[in-house]
Amino acid sequence: MTIRYLVVAMRRPDFDEAVVAPHLAFLDDLRARGQLAMTGGFADRSGGAYVLENVADLAHAQAIVAADPLVTSGSSDITVHEWNTRQGSAG
Repeated sequence: MTIRYLVVAMRRPDFDEAVVAPHLAFLDDLRARGQLAMTGGFADRSGGAYVLENVADLAHAQAIVAADPLVTSGSSDITVHEWNTRQGSAG
């Protein structure tokens, strides 16, 4: 079992598209540091999610997410979940 952190971002009604580029740059930095496993937007454009890995604990994951432009701009509601993942498992 591997512990990862699932970050769910839901757009607020006053979401500003201008925050997308800084958010993507933030994700690129996480990827370069080996802390981003995957990312993607929801098909209905209501938000998206990303998965952090190689992070010490939930508090560290929350601190990383606090610097996300989606958070600092107040444009999205963000939740961070500690996620126990298993390779090849549907559960």
